[in-house]
Amino acid sequence: MSNIIDRRLNGKNKSAVNRERFLRRFKAQIKEAVGKAIKGRSITDIDSGESVSIPVKDISEPNFHHGRGGHNDQVHPGNEEFIRGDRINRPQGGGAGGGGGKASNEGEGEDDFAFQLSREEFMNVFFEDLALPNLIKTQLMGIEEMKSVRAGYTNDGTPANISIVRSLRGALARRVAMGAPTLRQLREAEEDLDTLLESDADSGPEVRERRKRIHALREKVNRIPFIDPYDLRYNNRVKQPKPTSQAVMFCIMDVSGSMDESKKDMAKRFFILLYLFLQRNYEKIEVVFIRHHTSAVEVSEEDFFHSRESGGTVVSSALNLMHDIVQKRYANRDWNIYAAQASDGDNWDSDSANCGRIMQESLLPWCQYFAYIEITQGEPQNLWYEYLKVAEHYKHFAMQKIGSPADIYPVFRELFKRQPATRS
Repeated sequence: MSNIIDRRLNGKNKSAVNRERFLRRFKAQIKEAVGKAIKGRSITDIDSGESVSIPVKDISEPNFHHGRGGHNDQVHPGNEEFIRGDRINRPQGGGAGGGGGKASNEGEGEDDFAFQLSREEFMNVFFEDLALPNLIKTQLMGIEEMKSVRAGYTNDGTPANISIVRSLRGALARRVAMGAPTLRQLREAEEDLDTLLESDADSGPEVRERRKRIHALREKVNRIPFIDPYDLRYNNRVKQPKPTSQAVMFCIMDVSGSMDESKKDMAKRFFILLYLFLQRNYEKIEVVFIRHHTSAVEVSEEDFFHSRESGGTVVSSALNLMHDIVQKRYANRDWNIYAAQASDGDNWDSDSANCGRIMQESLLPWCQYFAYIEITQGEPQNLWYEYLKVAEHYKHFAMQKIGSPADIYPVFRELFKRQPATRS
C-alpha cells in the first residue's frame, strides 16, 4: 500500500490555492463551527479568527490499496496463538479518537484535526448566507485608509516637494556661517588701511599690501555660493490612518413580545455589520445598548441580545433615554453619533407621533446618521408611517425593511453606501 502525500516546500502564499480547496471541501464542518462561534461571541470581536476541528475520518489522504475480495498470500511473524491452517477473522474498521468513551487497554485512534481560520476566512463564512459579492467583502474587511500629513523636512525628495523658504533660509545661514570669519578679517584689514591712509602713506608698501589683502578677502567672500545642493530642503510627508475622530453607536432594539428569537438574530447580524463599518472608519468607537418594551434601559451586550424580559411596546421611552445619554456623555461636538434602531414596527398607537417629534427635535440634530430597520414580512406598522414623515425632512435619517437573513446585507449596503460628493 502506498500513500501519496505532496510535501513540497511552498514559499509565502504559494499554498493559498490548496487552502481554498481545503476550505471548500470541508465547507459544512467549517460553517457549523462558525455558527457556534457567532452565538457565543461578542459583536466587538466578531471579526477575529476561529479554531475549527474536523473529524480525522473526513481528512484521510488518498491512497492506493488492494480491493476487497480475492485471495491474498501474506507472511506473518510467528506467534503463540495461531498455527498453520487457522482462519483469522478480518479486522473490523475502527473509528477515530476524540474522547467521550470509556477507558480501555486496547485499540488506538487519532484526535480530531484542528486548524485556525483567519479573520478574512471567518468573515467570508459568516457573510456567506447573505450572498455577498467578493468585491463587497473586500471593501468591508479592507485595508485601513491612510492620509498624507506633513512631517517636517527632509534632505532629499522630488522637485515638486521642495520648500523654497526653508531652502533659502538654510542657504542664508550657511553663507553667514562660512563668510563670518572672512568678513571679520576684511573689516580689520579695512580699518588698518584707513589708519595708514590717515598717516599720508598713500603709496607705501604697507598700503599696497593691505589693499591686496582686502581684494583677496572680498574675492573669497564672493566665491561663497548663493545656494548649494546641501541647502535644499523638501517637505516630508508620512502616512497616517484617517480619520482620527471618535464615534459612538447606539443600538436600540425592541424586545417586546412580538420580537421573537429569529428577529433578534437578524437584528444582531445587522448590528455586527454596523459595528465593523464604524470600527474601520474611526479611531475610537463606543457602543451603547438600549433595549425597550414599555420602558427603556441601558444594558450590557449579553442582556441586549439574550435577556428574556418582554412586555408591551412604547418606543418613545428608548428615544428619550438615548437623548439623555447623549446630553450626559456625548454633548460635545468631538463625537460622531450614530444610531441604529431595530423593531418589528409594532408600537402603541398614540406613541408613534411622539416618536416622530422626539426624533426631529431632540435626536437628529445631534446625529451624523440614524438608521431604522423594520424586521417584518408583512405590511409596515404604524411606526413606519410616522418615520416616513421624518425621512422627508432629514437626509441623514434612513429606513429599510428586512424580511429574512438574506436581506440584511443588501439593506445595510443601501443604508450606508457612499454618497456622491455634492458641488457647492
